[in-house]
Amino acid sequence: MPDPDLPDSLDLRNFLALVESVPPSSSADALAQEMGRRLGATEVRFWIADYSGRSVVATDTPVGGERVTRSAGRRPLDNGGYSEALRQQEIQVVSTQPDVRVLAPVTSRGESVGVLEMVLPTEPTVEVCSYMGAACRALAYVVAGNRQFTDSYEWGMRSTNFSLAAEIQRRLLPSAFSCEAGLATLAAWIEPAHSIGGDTFDFSVDRGELHLSVTDAVGHDLQGAMLATLLVGALRNGRRRGLGLAEQAEEADAALRAYAEESQFVTGQVVRIDLETGVASIVNAGHPLPFRLRGGELTELDLDVDLPFGLADGPYRVTRLPLDPGDRLVFVTDGMFEREAALVDLRAEIMRTADTHPRNAVHRLTAAVVDATGGEHRDDATVLCLDWHGADARSGRLR
Repeated sequence: MPDPDLPDSLDLRNFLALVESVPPSSSADALAQEMGRRLGATEVRFWIADYSGRSVVATDTPVGGERVTRSAGRRPLDNGGYSEALRQQEIQVVSTQPDVRVLAPVTSRGESVGVLEMVLPTEPTVEVCSYMGAACRALAYVVAGNRQFTDSYEWGMRSTNFSLAAEIQRRLLPSAFSCEAGLATLAAWIEPAHSIGGDTFDFSVDRGELHLSVTDAVGHDLQGAMLATLLVGALRNGRRRGLGLAEQAEEADAALRAYAEESQFVTGQVVRIDLETGVASIVNAGHPLPFRLRGGELTELDLDVDLPFGLADGPYRVTRLPLDPGDRLVFVTDGMFEREAALVDLRAEIMRTADTHPRNAVHRLTAAVVDATGGEHRDDATVLCLDWHGADARSGRLR
């Protein structure tokens, strides 16, 4: 078997030449095939995780016509090897005599991009697994860098057709739904993915600050999506101009009062965390209170609550919250509580997911709402989970 040392086997110059020599839609598959060739694999396939969080789709499946329904083009994320590779973030080795099937997670900064599948002639050594892990991280960056040039990856990530409102609002969300940022780890999820129209989340990790927001625009479908577009654009504009947290909120409120209809408003929370001091500053604009899990005790945060964006016409108050290493903050929208979703014991679910990575926690929390509503959501349900590591950042990560 070829030497699995990544710098020698796939040096930077050859890596870039390979990726740039093919169309953006084929770059991930080209790199995956090259990895397989160097390892002597008889089969290689890259599976990308879809927006539902319940399946992976082969990126070499032809695009066009009807959605892929063939079992060859889609794998459900039940309790099999694909699911375990993503959930545990560990390579799964499945013996299929005389060959060995290997499933490796493709992940970038905590964002689960998909799974690389290879069939090898022999059981992979520790060195081969190490090579695959490093190469799969490179593969994740290839997908992140090339998806801006093609719809192929986007197509594969959709298990059903999107509404127009969802199409608009999807562009408001970060390109990654998870981020491991040294001092903190965060992840968010929205259900349902294909017909959202009001909820958004956002985050940005700067040199000394972590910014995040969770918002919920009144109304559904296109009306909610357009209102959310105005609100998120105003918040980002204020943030990128360097405004203080209260000023960002006030500008967003002013934008809605200037351009939205009189009855339209958006609830939300806007947060800034000082990465040096570990102090979180939070503006609450008429939104459900977030939760804090600290030392095994779950509490609702006591925040100053002001009117929603579009209704305030006045100053916003900022609540300052010192964070301790090990704290978990959970932000939600009211879709996690309304109608059938109210049957979910959210506090109990947060406690049950306390020892899991935020990426897995948000999936399990929103899945509980999906189960409670039978998949028939009347409102968006959004969760953002933040783990603050602080001084303990180097001590390890939750799985």
